[in-house]
Amino acid sequence: MSHAFARPSSFRPARRRRAPRAAAAAVALSAVLLTAGCGPSDGSGRDPSGDAGNTAAPAGGFPVTVDNCGVRTTYDEPPSRVVTIHQHPAELMLALGLKDRMVGTAFPDSAVLPELREDYEAIPELAKREPSFEEILDAEPDFVYGGYGSAFASNEGRSREAFADAGIDTYLNREYCGRKRVTMKDTYDEIRTIGTVFGVPERADLLVSDLRGRVDRAAAAVDGEPDVPVFVYDSGDKSALTAGGKSLGTELISLAGGTNVFADLDDVFGDVSWEQVVERAPEVIALYDYAGESSVERKKEYLLSQPALADVPAVRNERFVVLPLTATLVGIRSAYAVEDLARGLHPGSFR
Repeated sequence: MSHAFARPSSFRPARRRRAPRAAAAAVALSAVLLTAGCGPSDGSGRDPSGDAGNTAAPAGGFPVTVDNCGVRTTYDEPPSRVVTIHQHPAELMLALGLKDRMVGTAFPDSAVLPELREDYEAIPELAKREPSFEEILDAEPDFVYGGYGSAFASNEGRSREAFADAGIDTYLNREYCGRKRVTMKDTYDEIRTIGTVFGVPERADLLVSDLRGRVDRAAAAVDGEPDVPVFVYDSGDKSALTAGGKSLGTELISLAGGTNVFADLDDVFGDVSWEQVVERAPEVIALYDYAGESSVERKKEYLLSQPALADVPAVRNERFVVLPLTATLVGIRSAYAVEDLARGLHPGSFR
C-alpha cells in the first residue's frame, strides 16, 4: 500500500498573501504563529506543556501564520474552497463542521463514519485515488489538504511549490512531516491547527475534548488488566508489513491495554519475517482494513492457512481485531480505534 508511506519532498516555503504586500507586512507583526508539527513559539498564549503547541489567534482571529512541514503560510482570512486528498483530512474537516468550505474530496479508503457519511457524499469526489494537478485546479480551490505525503508528489506534478505558484495554499497532515514518533498528541494538535486556520478554534477544542473523553473511557475500562501482545498485520506474504514503534498504532495498542510485539521496530511501518512473528507469539492480530487487492477476509484466510503460524496463539484462537486504516492515522478516527482495540483485547471489561 505505497500511498500510505510516501514521504514529502523538500519544498520552497509558500509566500502567498491575499492582502497587498505592505498591508500584509504591517498586520503580520500582530499575527499569531502556529507551529504545526513543531513546538509552541514564545508568548504563545497557551501553556507550552499543553496539547496544541499553537497560539490563540488575536481579536478577529486573523491573520495567522502556520509553519507546516517547513512551508510557512500566512492566512489573512479562512480558506473558503478546499480540496482534501485522502479520507482522514476530509473526515476531520467535516467533524469541525466545515462542509460548506469543501469543494472536492479524493481517495476514500475506508467506509466513512456513519455520522459523517451524508455530508461526505454531498461533496464532489474528484478521483478514486490522488487526482491530477489539473483535476484539482478545475475545482478552483484556495486550499488543498493532503493526508499522505503522496498528496503532494512532485513526480506527479502535485508539489506544494506547484500549488503555491498557482496561488493555492497547501497543508500536509503532520504525520508526514518527518516526525520521530507519532502520538495522540499529534491528533489533537492537528485538529487545533486546522480549527485555527479555518477560524473555528472553539469547535476544535470541543472536538478534542470529545475525542479525549473517548480515549479516557476506553483506557479506564481496561485499567489494571494484563497487557495483551498484539501483532499488526497490514499486508504481505513472503514477509509481513507491520506497524513499528514510531507508528500511532503502537500508542493506540498501549492505550487499549496491549503491547505491540514489534514496538522495537525503529520505523512507522516495516517488514518483519514470519519467523519473528512466531517467536513473539502475539495473542491478538490487528488487521488493517483499506481499499486494495487484499480484503480483511483474505488476510484472515491467509494467516489461518499457514502451517508455520498454526501455533501462534492469535491464529490458534482466531483472535483478530479489524481496524480501518484511517483509524490508525492522525485524524479523528484514532480515538475510536482505542475503544475498538480495547474491546477486542479485553472483551470482559465491556460486558
